Amino acid sequence: MEKEIIIRAESDETMVAVIEDHRLVELYIDRADEERLTGNIYKGVVENVLPGMQAAFVDIGLNKNSFLYIREVLPKTAMDGENNDVSNVEISDLLKKNQEILIQIVKEPTPSKGARVTTHLTLAGRYLVLMPTVSYIGISRRIEDEEERRRLTAMAEKICPENMGLIVRTVAQGAGEEELQADLKWLKSVWSKIVNKSVHSKGSKLIYKDLNLLSSIMRDQVTDEVSRIIVNSQETYDSVMDSLQFFPGDYKKRVVIRDMMEVFEEYDLLEEIKKAGKRKAWLKNGGHIIIDNTEALTAIDVNTGKYVGTTNLEDTVVNANLEAVEEIVRQIRLRNIGGIIIIDFIDMEKPEDREKVIAALANELKKDRVKTNILGLTQLGLLEMTRKKTGHGLNQMMDNECEYCDGRGRVFNPSMICLQIRHEVNKQAKQTEAAAIRVEAAPVVIDYIHHNKLDVKWEKETGKTLVLREAKVGGNDVVVRPEFS
Repeated sequence: MEKEIIIRAESDETMVAVIEDHRLVELYIDRADEERLTGNIYKGVVENVLPGMQAAFVDIGLNKNSFLYIREVLPKTAMDGENNDVSNVEISDLLKKNQEILIQIVKEPTPSKGARVTTHLTLAGRYLVLMPTVSYIGISRRIEDEEERRRLTAMAEKICPENMGLIVRTVAQGAGEEELQADLKWLKSVWSKIVNKSVHSKGSKLIYKDLNLLSSIMRDQVTDEVSRIIVNSQETYDSVMDSLQFFPGDYKKRVVIRDMMEVFEEYDLLEEIKKAGKRKAWLKNGGHIIIDNTEALTAIDVNTGKYVGTTNLEDTVVNANLEAVEEIVRQIRLRNIGGIIIIDFIDMEKPEDREKVIAALANELKKDRVKTNILGLTQLGLLEMTRKKTGHGLNQMMDNECEYCDGRGRVFNPSMICLQIRHEVNKQAKQTEAAAIRVEAAPVVIDYIHHNKLDVKWEKETGKTLVLREAKVGGNDVVVRPEFS
């Protein structure tokens, strides 16, 4: 697999595109006026302890208090990383009002909710993740070779600081103890600065700011698979070279400066980004998937569309589902979909066919750096899976809620809007001395009124003259008011 990273850094925005085999698979956008908070460490003050929710609200100096659940306060067991049973523990035994604690943001705040936080702090390096408050050794699940896992586990146990934890990252495959030691030395120095700043700080305060987008991409994405890193300017080139200076290997030779207009055209990036904002994604065989995001979960529906197959129905269905798997995973990564994901594959009768599709999905998800978990099929044949939420989804970065449909994606049809207009016209007719009533609505609504002669009907009902005007409004918006001559 050929992998390329494209970086366009401007004063107001940084955009990073990850290309695999000439296709856009991941997109990151960091704007100067939209600060990323995930990974930041704060000294917070407990504002409210809620025994009924087994949670607490913590003031960390943002507009809304952050939310801390009991499982993010309890210590984790030494080797499995799982939280202890919470059934016999009360949040009020662990936290008190006005208590100062060190926490880290794990989920970005939204307009309606504060950030989700944890006391289980993590500091990510090139090869290792240091967990200063957790005694735990872990190896990336993406490292599958058992001998390599044993080798890395032995090294991690040897170098791990007392009463701390380490996770060995995927990129550490083949790395020696010297490289891991150097990474750990840097992480320990970062932790030492955090502790020192926290001790000398009072009240709610930012203690540690996580790496910016460009630096985190260099840390997390640059592996031997990357053939080129394409940047837009000398300034960006210098920043990338600074980030790569401690990396072993010839990564610096892979960095090139190119004109971004040419790059965007070569990879058809603008069109791919535009497609990522749509509900429907087409498959090569003529089928398609529909992606719907809700507050609770993301639903993905697989359809055969124009695909009719060449053999029997069972093979057609299985092949359509297998074709969909690759695009589903690509869209999940590209749109950065997190949380609960429900996939409605085309119904398959044979258990072996269902297992084949699930196995294909699991294999394709190995390309995803973000932690995923396939839970299996429900009794209705829906596949359940989860994906860790990391920052904002692409739709949040690219879209604004529609002012006409309130984010529903649909508006009332003209008939329903006219029902509202009729009510308002009758209401205004009873309240005003004016001889006429003015109605402003979208052109499609005015056309509907004329076509169905509703204005004539309403004039007879009210005894008022109706003045109809096309307004520069859309969707459900209407204006009904008295018209004085």
